[in-house]
Amino acid sequence: MTDDIALLWLRHDLRLADNPALAAAAGYRRLIPLYIVEEPAPRPDGAAGRWWLEQSLDALHQELTRLGSGLVCRQGDPERILSGLAAEHGADVYWNRRYGPERARDKRIKEALREAGHTARSYPGNLLFEPWTVATGSGTPYRVYTPYWKAVRPRLGEVAPQPAPAELPPLPAGLEADGAPAVADRHPWTAKLDDHWVPGESGARSRLCAFAGAPMADYPESRERPALLEGTSRLSPHLHFGEVSPRQVTAVALACIEEGHHRDGIETFLQELVWREFAHHILFHYPATADEPMDPRFADFPWRDAPEDLAAWQRGETGIPLVDAGMRELWATGWMHNRVRMVVASLLTKNLLLPWQRGAEWFEDTLVDADLASNRLGWQWAAGSGADAAPYFRVFNPVRQAERFDPDGEYIARWVPELAPLPARWRRQPWATPSGTAREAGFTPGVTYPHPRVDLKSSRERALAAWHQLPAFNR
Repeated sequence: MTDDIALLWLRHDLRLADNPALAAAAGYRRLIPLYIVEEPAPRPDGAAGRWWLEQSLDALHQELTRLGSGLVCRQGDPERILSGLAAEHGADVYWNRRYGPERARDKRIKEALREAGHTARSYPGNLLFEPWTVATGSGTPYRVYTPYWKAVRPRLGEVAPQPAPAELPPLPAGLEADGAPAVADRHPWTAKLDDHWVPGESGARSRLCAFAGAPMADYPESRERPALLEGTSRLSPHLHFGEVSPRQVTAVALACIEEGHHRDGIETFLQELVWREFAHHILFHYPATADEPMDPRFADFPWRDAPEDLAAWQRGETGIPLVDAGMRELWATGWMHNRVRMVVASLLTKNLLLPWQRGAEWFEDTLVDADLASNRLGWQWAAGSGADAAPYFRVFNPVRQAERFDPDGEYIARWVPELAPLPARWRRQPWATPSGTAREAGFTPGVTYPHPRVDLKSSRERALAAWHQLPAFNR
């Protein structure tokens, strides 16, 4: 309409720096930074995500206020709220694109706003590469990660991140900032998350700065050791909520290479960052994979219905120490080390023979970084049914995984403290602890710590037998 008032629709892009929609909207004389608590939401955040969102919105409101603006919050249907505010203030509307189940609705919103005479523009602010910009030589979407990585690696850094604005236009006269909303009633367990995370753009910046340099260069080795608190970047929740952009992270990583840090280590980290891109690429081109197996042969897989086994897995009471340590870390912190995520997912889908969707749902309620695309791709990978999936016959052995990646038993001792008195060897498989060693440690199998819910060897054989019984797998 005019260059007087712009409405900035914020979603999972809760930052000032490298925010293309904000940069465009900041050229107006008045600005309405808007967050909508969507009802109904296409894919609502879980309890951990709602906790993070509330903290992040509060941090963003403080930053907006510091620059002369403030956060306006509304609750309800985005189509109704955006059209109403745009009409009330004669505003043009800007946002950064998303690529999941909300994209059809976003297209309707854009068309309706334009028909009403408003400028409505969206920008690529949440990914390095929009899904339709990366394709195979034949023009089809990638389904395997390594060729995808090779296609995009030369393009990393081709778009430099934008700095944050030094100031922002004020709100229109008569409109007051609401501040961060209470996005939902807090689940009691989320109070523990305050001890582990600092949501918001400044928290993201601190995490990125702490990880840059030597920790990033050491990433290939340190990322495999769950006992190392700083072995991974822990940037995933900040990326999920858009408190830092993938362009910003990429720019820092490339700068570390230029400064002479160990290139191979940083390249490994960049591959993990691009795995997130690949997840969004898959979900965009194959949206059904959010709920259904990408490999159609798994449509008739004989998953078990065993709620007691599922509950034991969720509580970290399977009797398999590395798995229980991971699940308890998740419950205590809203996060789990990636190596352990693979192990707990393998146990659920292979040894317990429970559907990958049940695991994905639990992660999405309890993980602070529960990105739909990454989470569902990861679970399908573990189950053997997705893009670039691990072969179904690959079943992680939690005892051997602990031997390799938690050799001193530090991680298990931290999260399963009832096993800490045992020597490291028996922490990994307490059911095999010699009786004399158990007495000295005050350990009683099945009492101090539960017996395993499944035998690892026989449950693996059961899973393989179920797989081979399906005609589709034997063609």
